[in-house]
Amino acid sequence: MSGAWPIPVVLNGTHVRLEPLRPDHALALADAVREGELWTTWYTVVPSPEGMAAEIERRLGLQATGSMLPFAVLDADGVPVGMTTYMHIDARFRRVEIGSTWLARRVQRTALNTEAKWLLLRHAFETLDCIAVEFRTHRFNLQSRRAIERLGAQLDGILRHHQRTADGSLRDTCVYSITAPEWPTVHQHLRARLDLPPR
Repeated sequence: MSGAWPIPVVLNGTHVRLEPLRPDHALALADAVREGELWTTWYTVVPSPEGMAAEIERRLGLQATGSMLPFAVLDADGVPVGMTTYMHIDARFRRVEIGSTWLARRVQRTALNTEAKWLLLRHAFETLDCIAVEFRTHRFNLQSRRAIERLGAQLDGILRHHQRTADGSLRDTCVYSITAPEWPTVHQHLRARLDLPPR
């Protein structure tokens, strides 16, 4: 991990805390994913309760290779309610994707999710000096697409027949991004959504 970029970090907000993912998060995250049986959704990949420990191990393995920085998402009471990551990390050109995200049903479409994305974006642009941050999602994951667009990300394009899903169907992947020059305006937009004072 020597010289790794980015390095693990804790990001604190009012509604959410993002902390480096650890094996001991598995039990609480297995409980969180049971809300709404999220792993049964056909157009996205979410670990099952039984597969949670293996998924944490997989993400930590990718962290060890420098291609992912995984976080546990905790609510204001410190209860783990999901996962998110920096992934497809490009240290040379300072680009990351925010993805492999899932959240317990009770915190979806809440200030927790908006603040988590704001914290990740702010860290990416203002600490890591990223030139762009990407988001990717299935073309038919309309909830995710709307959430990404509400952040202020722009659709770069659609990668047709990009991947094959677990059920064998072909996935068209929508690629969105926010670039460094766009960040000040997006930042102001997200602060307004979170009812934070202008800085």
